[in-house]
Amino acid sequence: MESVLLHARKACPFLHGNNTTVLRQLAAKKSSGLLLKANQCPVMGAAIQTRGAHSNAPGNTSQEQQQPFSYEGFYKQMLDKKHNDKSYRYFNNINRLAKKFPMAHLARPTDEVTVWCANDYLGMGANPLLLNTMKDTLDRYGAGAGGTRNIAGNAELHLQLESELADLHHTDGALVFSSCMVANDATLSTLGSKMPNCVIFSDELNHASMIEGIRHSRAEKHIFRHNDPEHLEQLLQSVDINRPKIIAFESVYSMCGSIAPIEKFVALAKKYNAITFLDEVHAVGIYGPRGAGVAEHLDFDLNAAQPRRGNGGIMDQIDIYTGTLGKSFGVVGGYIAGSSQFIDMIRSYAPGFIFTTSLPPVVVAGGKACINYLKNSNVERRMQQLNARTVKSRLGELGIPVVPNPSHIVPVLLGDAAAAKLASDELLSKYNIYVQSINFPTVPVGHERLRITPSPGHTPEMIDHLVDSLQEIWNRYGFKRVADYEAEGGRCNVGDKNFDGVKPMWTDEQLNYNLSIEESQQTTLAV
Repeated sequence: MESVLLHARKACPFLHGNNTTVLRQLAAKKSSGLLLKANQCPVMGAAIQTRGAHSNAPGNTSQEQQQPFSYEGFYKQMLDKKHNDKSYRYFNNINRLAKKFPMAHLARPTDEVTVWCANDYLGMGANPLLLNTMKDTLDRYGAGAGGTRNIAGNAELHLQLESELADLHHTDGALVFSSCMVANDATLSTLGSKMPNCVIFSDELNHASMIEGIRHSRAEKHIFRHNDPEHLEQLLQSVDINRPKIIAFESVYSMCGSIAPIEKFVALAKKYNAITFLDEVHAVGIYGPRGAGVAEHLDFDLNAAQPRRGNGGIMDQIDIYTGTLGKSFGVVGGYIAGSSQFIDMIRSYAPGFIFTTSLPPVVVAGGKACINYLKNSNVERRMQQLNARTVKSRLGELGIPVVPNPSHIVPVLLGDAAAAKLASDELLSKYNIYVQSINFPTVPVGHERLRITPSPGHTPEMIDHLVDSLQEIWNRYGFKRVADYEAEGGRCNVGDKNFDGVKPMWTDEQLNYNLSIEESQQTTLAV
């Protein structure tokens, strides 16, 4: 304390001119003393006044005046903020009908709608193969898993599912979690906190699960511009090449439909001594000859002929895969895949795995059956891609703005939160079409949209109804069309004259792959 005072005296004339005894006497006085002297100081006086103004602000009263904290008032204040900025989320009562996919009913079973925004991209949640497998498993093993994996929830079915996933991604091992939100959070937080002096490089549009994992790791992080290898390399160059590094990115970004330049990111990882963390959540089941995702799709013919590790494809160079069972695979759950030692390390250290009740056997069996089935069938993938192409083309002919992308996602741009919600409400109430509006913070302010996801089960008549309904709504409310965005200079690459356009990830040749054999199987499908 004495040394601190000595340093302070050098900077403050008041302290410099008074000894310790005088300062103690001043501090003992209640009505004057140090506080009075401090107010006379040009530096401390200004600081005290500023703090006093802050203390008298609403919610910051002095201790004598302070009222008990209003918890309900706080909740209301936060909700009012959401309502005022139009980002409040409304949840519709949607009950999908297994025998009438992609139909659902609302609160009243007689009110049926067509669902156009589900992440069950291939309709496998209604496939008889999946349902019958789950029914049989339920009868045999019951509803729950019985505990965490290390206590009572590690069944043979879990091990079989992980083997199926490892085979899908050409890896040595895999590990199943309760969701991919948990898988991403647990894996990134564990790696980032356990690897000494770790640095994580994250795409700016990465999913919240990855952002949370990075935040929980407390590792140093660098955010690179979306799908920008040049910016990523600049950031990598700023870090010691010998430090452990993770490059985290997604293959398909679900709100805009963009696809990562995986090969370029892998090359940078090799060049700068980093490992790759690839989230294939919105790609598994949909891309590649066996549904392993975009990494598999990049070497389509090679992986169709030699679906194994060591075939020389880009899949061999990805260090960590993450994926989900809750979208194209029709059930629920998440997973990671990678080397045996990596999987065992996460299994041994990640609290999100160790302390979570295991997925029920009925869910695990359904996921395993679905993955195995989609390894051998391209019918669903082909129909989904064709329907997505058709919807994009039809809307483009009408000038209804679709954010251009090479994937199966159809983001219809409105650019305003209130307009997006209005369009969604109109589709539901007047046309019996369910498409949820997407607003901040899922997308930036000004990028609000409807996110449409065509599936194999959407018929030509359903597509006609969707397109005609959107056209009527755009005419009724005068929502912006492509020409309007072009006049403004473009937004989200819509109406941008400098944008070169995109080619679909699935080529015409790939869509016709083994088609004659697969069409003969179509009668066995639920869609």
